[in-house]
Amino acid sequence: MSNISVIGAGYVGLSTAACFAELGHNITLIEIDPEKLTALKNGLMPISEPGLNEMWQRNKQEDRINVTNNHMDGLLGAEFAFIAVGTPAASNGKPDLKWVRLAAKNIAEAASGPMVIVIKSTVPIGTAEIIDRIVSYNDRNGHSLPVVSNPEFLREGAAIYDFMHPSRVVIGSSSQEAIDVVSKLYKPLDSPIITCDNRTAEMSKYACNAFLATRISFMNEIALLCDEYSVDIVKVAKIMGLDPRFGSGYLNAGLGWGGSCLPKDLKGLIHMAKSRGFPARLLRAVQQINQQQVYIVIRKLHWLLGNLEGKTIGILGLAFKPNSDDVREARSLLIISLLENEGCRIKAYDPDPTAMQNAGKLKIDVTYCANAYEVAKDSDAIVLVTEWEEFKELDMPAMASMMNQPIIVDGRNLYDPDEMIQAGFLYEGIGRCSQRTQETRIGIVQ
Repeated sequence: MSNISVIGAGYVGLSTAACFAELGHNITLIEIDPEKLTALKNGLMPISEPGLNEMWQRNKQEDRINVTNNHMDGLLGAEFAFIAVGTPAASNGKPDLKWVRLAAKNIAEAASGPMVIVIKSTVPIGTAEIIDRIVSYNDRNGHSLPVVSNPEFLREGAAIYDFMHPSRVVIGSSSQEAIDVVSKLYKPLDSPIITCDNRTAEMSKYACNAFLATRISFMNEIALLCDEYSVDIVKVAKIMGLDPRFGSGYLNAGLGWGGSCLPKDLKGLIHMAKSRGFPARLLRAVQQINQQQVYIVIRKLHWLLGNLEGKTIGILGLAFKPNSDDVREARSLLIISLLENEGCRIKAYDPDPTAMQNAGKLKIDVTYCANAYEVAKDSDAIVLVTEWEEFKELDMPAMASMMNQPIIVDGRNLYDPDEMIQAGFLYEGIGRCSQRTQETRIGIVQ
């Protein structure tokens, strides 16, 4: 078994550390944020991720996981140093590599022997070469420190499963020896291992996320047409998904994508294209469609309620996706902001308490409720934003009876329109055209 250091206690770093520990390796997690460090040392997980806490505690008890904020201690005797720090996007979309650069510098200065540096963070094409130069400049002892690009393809809410059951593992480097030793770490997972150069590996992550974003934006564009022509997008998506050329993933129309990956990575790819004089027209269109999607909710509410000023609107779901506490780029926050601009009173609930806390730090003029029924009570409309399983099990007739007006805008097409109408709701989905007709449509397509 190997000694592995992981730098960064975010979703990727914690999942990587826990899963490698589960495979029997000795892990040292390095995190400089005092709040995260204190939580981990007290046995508390700073993020919500299904299965992560149980795996972490199990391996902590087996002494396979150690946590520190000291790079010299954390890298002592390490054979691998995984960089899993954040790369937030600047206002122009350019990924900020300051934490990646700092990690590389710290690794070079602390290295006590030969070590493979593995980049897990999503980074622009050419970053491995930058890290190699930083390491070469700061390495005082002449150790062999090859750089490997090993992008993650983990979904928040399924990160543990995705790590332990990968569809593929991508390992890129100019050093075949480094590729070989990193490949051995993943061998127990019995997954296809794709080896390549660093730049190919770096591009693969951006290309995958951009393609997923494109699929979603495409379906949302089609959903607009479905609304206009009395067609159900859910049935269209089912037909498309059965085509083996497409597959069924990422064909759900809704409020668009959010979170920390798709928005940031698409911005990063567009910035990279712009820096080379490439217009990236398709990528920009994908981004624009996603940005406009939340406005459809407001237009539907206007159609259903008229003037929104003074109306009470309930929000079901705050995290950007189910089984997550992450509210970064969440559709819920954008919709709340738009409703506030309309003069609405907002009530909200999310099944994850941490998501509620995270949203509360950003949106203080919202009434956060204990459950979905409390959201429904005396509301003029409900907007379903996050498709949590809990929301499928709600007593919808009871929900409708509690409301001032039994109106629901289903932003994720979670519910069956006919069942919702039977429950007493005036129902609007995204591309479901449940109750609007050609005569009453309000011209969502401008």
